[in-house]
Formats: sequence, C-alpha cells, structure tokens
Amino acid sequence: MTPTRRTVLLAGATAALLSALPAAAAPKTGATPPYASYWYPDSLPAGSPGAGITWRSLKSWRAADDPDLAFNASCVPLARRFTPTPANPTARPDRARIQSLVSFGPTSSNPSQGSATADYYALTHWAYIDELVFWGGSSGEGLILAPNAPVVDAAHRHGVPVLGNVFLPPAAYGGQLQWTRDLVQRDAAGRYPLAAQLVAVASAYGFDGWFVNAETGGGNTALATDMLGFLRELKSLGAARGQRVTWYDSMTVNGTVSWQGALNAQNQSFYEAADTMFVDFRWTANTLAASGRRADGLGRGRYELWAGVDVEANGWNSAVDWDAIVPTDKAHVVSVGFYRPEWTRNHLPASRTPGDFHASDDRFWTGRSLDPSRPDGTDGWRAPAVSVADRSTVTSVPFASVFNTGHGLRWYEEGVVASDRPWNHLGVQDRLPSRRWVVRTEGRRPAVGFDFADAWRGGSSVLVAGELDAPAALDVYATRLPIGVNTVVELTHRIEEGDVNVELAVATAEPEAPGSTPPYTYLPVNSVNTWQTLTVPLSGLTGTVHALGVRLTGTGGPVKWRLGGIAVRAAAGTPAAPAAPSRLRITGASGGDLRLAWKPAPASAPGAVRHYTLHRVLPDGSRRFLGATCQRAYFVAGLRPEQGERAARFEVRAVGELYTSSAPVTVTHPW
Repeated sequence: MTPTRRTVLLAGATAALLSALPAAAAPKTGATPPYASYWYPDSLPAGSPGAGITWRSLKSWRAADDPDLAFNASCVPLARRFTPTPANPTARPDRARIQSLVSFGPTSSNPSQGSATADYYALTHWAYIDELVFWGGSSGEGLILAPNAPVVDAAHRHGVPVLGNVFLPPAAYGGQLQWTRDLVQRDAAGRYPLAAQLVAVASAYGFDGWFVNAETGGGNTALATDMLGFLRELKSLGAARGQRVTWYDSMTVNGTVSWQGALNAQNQSFYEAADTMFVDFRWTANTLAASGRRADGLGRGRYELWAGVDVEANGWNSAVDWDAIVPTDKAHVVSVGFYRPEWTRNHLPASRTPGDFHASDDRFWTGRSLDPSRPDGTDGWRAPAVSVADRSTVTSVPFASVFNTGHGLRWYEEGVVASDRPWNHLGVQDRLPSRRWVVRTEGRRPAVGFDFADAWRGGSSVLVAGELDAPAALDVYATRLPIGVNTVVELTHRIEEGDVNVELAVATAEPEAPGSTPPYTYLPVNSVNTWQTLTVPLSGLTGTVHALGVRLTGTGGPVKWRLGGIAVRAAAGTPAAPAAPSRLRITGASGGDLRLAWKPAPASAPGAVRHYTLHRVLPDGSRRFLGATCQRAYFVAGLRPEQGERAARFEVRAVGELYTSSAPVTVTHPW
C-alpha cells in the first residue's frame, strides 16, 4: 500500500467526517458518549436489545448519517517499516510473521476515544506484529465490528494494518444461519451489497480491511458458493482502496463448518479468494508442513498462513509445538496467529498497575530474559522476539518521542502534573522502541521498563534502575534518520537516585551481524537531578543514524535514571509549530456532558499535527487538561461549574511532531 494511496483514502475519509459534522455553531440538545461501531449484516434478532446495546443493520449504514464518525475515524496514515539487523541470530527477517487477534473491550459500550482508567491493554510490542484483528462480536449485540480510532492510530504509527471483524458465531453461541445468508446476499445485478458496505466502512473509518469468520453451521454447497463470491468481491473492491481480507479456517467448500487445522482441498478456494488465512488450532506438525507446501504450489507465500496459537487461557504457559511453526534449525514453516494475547493483562489480579501489565507483556513478547539480544534458551515459551525480526518506522526528521504508552496514572506536561486522573487513549501513544530492552554491559544488568510514577509528557517515561557496576549501553531506537549539517539530538532526562554519567549513543551503520552491538559513537550529556532537555550536536557524523541509545556509567551505589524524551531535528531556527485548528464548537450538550468538534489546520500549513489537546480555562486563568486525541472531535463528561462561573471556556491546540503547540482555538459553554 503506497503512502500516496493511503493519503488519498484519508483525505476522503476526512471529507466524509467533516460533512457529517453539524454546520451550525449552536449545540444539539443532547450529548451521548461515542462508542466503537458494530452491526448485524442486515436482519436483526427477535426481541429487544439489552441495556446499553444498539442493534444496527450494516446494509442501511451511511457515512453521512453516522453520528459518531468524527470520533471513530482514524487520522494516522499507515507508516512504512524497515527491518534493522536482528537483535539476535535466531530472529529471522522475511520469514514467519505474526497476526494478533485482540479484544480491546466489549462489543457494545467500547469507548471511541479511551476512558478514565489506566487499566487497559495498551499494546506496545507492535514491532513484531504484521496484522492486528479487532476481535469481538456476539449474537446479542452485533456481529461486525469496526476498530475504534485509538487502536488504529497507534497501530498505523508503527506500520501495522488493522482489520475489522466479521463474526458469524456457532449456533451454540446464538448464531443464526440467516445472518450468513444476509451477509452474502446478492442484488438484482448479481453483486454483493454487503461487500461494498464493508469496504465503505473501512474507507470512512480509516482501517485496513476485514477478518471474516463464518462459523455458523447448517449451510450447503450453494451457500458456500455465495460465500466464495462474496469474498472475491470483498477482496476486489477492497484492494482498489488498499484493503485486505483474512479468512478464518471454518466453513468448507460444501457449506458445512468443519475446522481443518490446515490448508487443504476443503478450504483452498476461500484462501485463494482472500489475502491470508488463519489456520484453526487443530493443526499438527504434519498438517502445517503440508499446508506450507500447498501454499507454495499455489504460487502464494506460505507465510500468508497464520497458525492459530490460543493464549487466551494460559498465555506464555500455553503448550505449543513451536518447531512445527518456527523451528530454530531450519526455515520457518508458516506464520503465527495469536488468539487473545491480552491475557498478559487479564490474568493479573484486579489490583494490577500499568507497570504490572507492561512487565507481563514484555515477558510474553520478549521472553524470560527480558532482553531480545540475549534470549533464554531454557525458556519453554518461544517468545516472538526469539524468532521474528523487529521492525521500525523511525525514518524521517524531525522525530520525537516522550515514551508515552497510551495510558497513565496522570497526565504530565513538561514534567508537571496537568491532570491527576488516570486515563487511556492509545491514539496518543508514541512510536516506541522496537526491541525492549537490549542492555549491553559487562556487569549486572539494570532493570529497564516503562514507568508511570513520573513523566516529561503524557503518562510514562523509561526508568533504568540498578547498581551499574559497569557501563551499561541501552539500545533505544532503530532508525533510518538522515544526518544534515546541523542535526542535533535532544535528550530529556533526570537522575532520580544516585550518581551517573550519561552519554548519547549514535550509530551511523548497522551491526556487523545479528545480535552484535551497533557501532556506537558516544557523545557526552550533562547529568542533572531535575527534568532538563539537553541538546547534543551530531558534529562530525555523516550519513544516516541507524541506532540511538544511551550509555550510563555509575559512580557507586544504586542508580535510578529516567529518560523522558528524545528528539532528532535540525538545529537551525525554532521548531515550527502547527497551525491552529478552527471552528471549535459544541455539537451536543447534556448538562456537563459535551461533544466538541473542530476543523483541522490546512494540510499545507507548516508543522505536521501529531494530536490535539483539550484544556478547560478556569476562572483564575489556569488551565486544566481534559484530554488528547488525533481526531477532530472529543467527548467530555461530568463537567461542573466552578464557583461563580457562568460559562465554561475550552481551548483546543494542535501539537506537532516535536511537541510544539499551536495557538488555541476557544469556545464557551453557558451553564
């Protein structure tokens, strides 16, 4: 998918989004929370929906009539990725890939733009994932799910396409064969109107295609023929818009549901009609080997087959025949399809913290060693980092990150707490380090991880803690950043405990071999005990930055050191701030619940927009942070008048890649 095509698609989605916004400045009479969208194909169940559930027909959906489109449409284009030299000799580029099927929330009442809790599956190991499926659907709520915008924005920032889910459940879970017939119905011209609708939804919402899972039994050959025609049309229409289709190994060519655990004659035609196929969990070493050979014989890549690995119940304790998928001593057989890796959060006790979650998630994706450059060969769980080479999207200047994971216990702005309320919103997640955490030292390895007790911006920073009895070099980013005559790196950091000498590590070439240390040049950075941003010129270096890191040298005793931000930019002049948004207005109000919308700055304006921040201006002139989003609309709930306040005042600012902010656009709301 080319950036040009993606840009055109996003421009079209933005036009539909703006056309759906009210033109008048006066608010509507109500403001309901926006949620991720879900539908039935056409006919609805008998009876009435449960509390908080809205039954909708996809066939009747229109972008112009969608009241939540502005909240649900992704605004981040799909980034290009590159593969650096692998972090270890067993991680292979261009072989097995990973698909991840994740339920980020319930089918109904899944917030469009995050919520007021830090307890969230804030996926950060995008570097190992090639396709994310927004999993869900139920017979009592809806069967077709469109991913919410924060998930798509975070995935796209890391180069990962996101698929919506079409789930036709087994009869034991309330599935009705009529819903399958509804999906594959034809019009008078013999076309499949629901295929066109699915493509239109993905285009308007800005995601990348569909995962089709037809598990309702009772069908026949005629129904299978219709399903095959539907898939072909879905793929054809979607491909013209840069979309893709994955088929789940369920329905067979005779219309029955019979999970094969293989690519074979019973499902081959569906695989050929789609882009990839998720192979059901019933696979064996022999069936996967035969499936790979069959895919090769069809002129298709064997890594377009995802071997299902069910981790919903046991996570890294799951019994998996890894040698049947990603053997260490020969070519990989097929790719990996993880089912429900959000186990890394869900299995933790209710008292879990964001730090607990990330420690668990690192264990799942990196392995027991917690260092992808040094896998633990005795670990029964073959973590993705052991077999799959990581990817990165850090390829252009300016580049900046404040290591924001997309959730937090507080929101920080320049080291100061701007809101003391917990939050989650994956859409404001930074491009994060792809290999976590590689530490190169002859001494004891310090602990490294995302930490939520303090941050420079957003909700998190990187904390390094340990004795540091020898210098320790931490790989931070794999990059492809061109060096100009005045390129500088800005490092925002502080020492929290102990005494440590800090150096910036810059490599202008790749390591000699997988697992080797990048050829770093070390540049001094002043040590400070409070948050401070220090500028390091790349004088004398030419070419391209291939890796960025830091080297820490302790002077005795335990050390705690925080990395709050890193930026690469041209030193000449002040970084350009994005232009301000315009037409800020309240489009719905119910007491203290408000829907706000605005028009983005012109695309030609200097300073690309990373996201928008929303603040409330209090009567004393101070500002209270309310939220941040990539979208052009935001919902706030539970606001109350301040003492003596007759009208609430709100400001929206555009925030650029280097975290420069535009002038505010304001609106007031009378109480």
